Amino acid sequence: MIDPFVYNVDPARIVFGRGSLSRVAGEVERMGCGRALVLATPFQKADAERLAAQLGALAAGVFSGATMHTPVSVTQEAMAAFAASRADCVIAYGGGSTIGLGKAIAWRNDAPQIVVATTYAGSEVTPILGETENGLKTTRRDRRILPEMVIYDPDLTLGLPVAMSVSSGLNAMAHAVEALYAEDRNPISSMQAIAGIRALKNALPAIVSNPADTMARSEALYGSWLCGTVLGTVGMALHHKLCHTLGGSFDLPHAETHAVMLPHSAAYNATAAAGALAPVVELFGGGSPGGGLYDFAASLGAPLALRGLGLAEADLDKAADLAVKNPYWNPRPVEREGIRALLQRAWEGSRPE
Repeated sequence: MIDPFVYNVDPARIVFGRGSLSRVAGEVERMGCGRALVLATPFQKADAERLAAQLGALAAGVFSGATMHTPVSVTQEAMAAFAASRADCVIAYGGGSTIGLGKAIAWRNDAPQIVVATTYAGSEVTPILGETENGLKTTRRDRRILPEMVIYDPDLTLGLPVAMSVSSGLNAMAHAVEALYAEDRNPISSMQAIAGIRALKNALPAIVSNPADTMARSEALYGSWLCGTVLGTVGMALHHKLCHTLGGSFDLPHAETHAVMLPHSAAYNATAAAGALAPVVELFGGGSPGGGLYDFAASLGAPLALRGLGLAEADLDKAADLAVKNPYWNPRPVEREGIRALLQRAWEGSRPE
């Protein structure tokens, strides 16, 4: 018997396939817009400028100040650039930092959004915005935040460095692992989550072996879309609370933090969500979801320890205190002692038991 459930589908247009970047101009016009502000990080400024040149008269300009954790101060600068350029929509070219900035702008002025995804972040298909101000990261969920249109062109990920590909892919995988035990999970979201995890499990080792493998790049991008989609349709739990705390309050890198924390948050919930996490054990082995995920990450050369990301051991007590404050729903009670022990293992890079 199928348990009762509620399933909400987020409305977004997805264009997937090699060469899809050429369709950006047509998508701007399809939305009824005529002046797109192209967003990017400083690292991808040149790519954003090339896209703006491709758009011609449809481009209102480039803002290349996007950064991790979507600081409100940067959003204010981008809002000023949006107004000064008389833009009527935004194009976020890049990964989670740029996508977050586009969402922050849209939350404030309801500007239509197009995302050209160049990493495996997955946030481009979620109605979730995380913003940082005064050392704290807060999140909100609203349909206005969801980008209206996403372009997935695997060719744009060919230049993504292997280390970034791995951490970004594990970040996406974390969305799906957490979706398996979400409070409002349903058969459709679980099916998508398992398919997304499986696609990334297949693709990431192939990318490590050959970064120019276009089939693997395509499968990884497909997996990240599925993983992001389930994050957008069900709630978050302990893993995301921990990562928001570590990123927003200690400025740790977003994708790498997800990669380190995933095995430990899965291990924390292993008993309470044993049934939901059974597909993870089946896919990765290792005797437990945390152990299997840790072994997989290690095989890819992924970061395994918070100390390697710059977190001081002296900050673990503060991190534990913040993580148990206003906790997200979680299948296992979020208790300070257990969270502190989890963080210690993650800081050391120890394999979860």
